[in-house]
Amino acid sequence: MEIEKHLSITGSSNVSWKDAIVKAIAEASKSIDYLTSVEIISQYADITGNKITAYYVDLDISFAIDSSRK
Repeated sequence: MEIEKHLSITGSSNVSWKDAIVKAIAEASKSIDYLTSVEIISQYADITGNKITAYYVDLDISFAIDSSRK
């Protein structure tokens, strides 16, 4: 039986929401094994003047629990 755990994380980028997602997943994969899926919960941005200066994403990432590990 496969068991998955969910973790909420926030990613950011000065380029785009897609870049924020990619960076967040890459960073999470450095310390979490067996990533299986991601759900985008929300997207928002900072605006300075009339220009977006930072993009943010709240993500729910899932990863499999290794039941053979002790």
